[in-house]
Amino acid sequence: MENKKPDNVVYTVEAGYNANILPYATGVGAPVIRVDDVVSWKSRGIDNVNKELGNKFNELKLQYEKLMQEYEWNELVYSAKFSFEPVIGEIYHLYRDAAGVNFLSLIGPNEWNKEHIGTFKLNSDKKWILLNAVDSQLY
Repeated sequence: MENKKPDNVVYTVEAGYNANILPYATGVGAPVIRVDDVVSWKSRGIDNVNKELGNKFNELKLQYEKLMQEYEWNELVYSAKFSFEPVIGEIYHLYRDAAGVNFLSLIGPNEWNKEHIGTFKLNSDKKWILLNAVDSQLY
């Protein structure tokens, strides 16, 4: 029995006593090394990120739809017939005449019997703000 080492001693001829550099436990009293279950952690992370991104997408989608609706109302008002220069901050009413042509007027819908489309206000950016619409669908 030449130089026989006990079973609990980690020794090789090439590396010598190398228990401190091994990636696994070598002693009886060493703590158990367990591989963490990262699959469930990844799954929870993916679910959280997907939920956050889905919420952000829905928020952007609503903003886009609102922006498109504002664009369509502005296009409708700017394409309407009017023979005056609108004043910023004033309230105007959009009507449709018997021929189906849209026109802008200062006269309110209670003051005459015309087909009223909506009430608008011109802001300082020259954007028409919808104050009241007869129907939320565009004409």
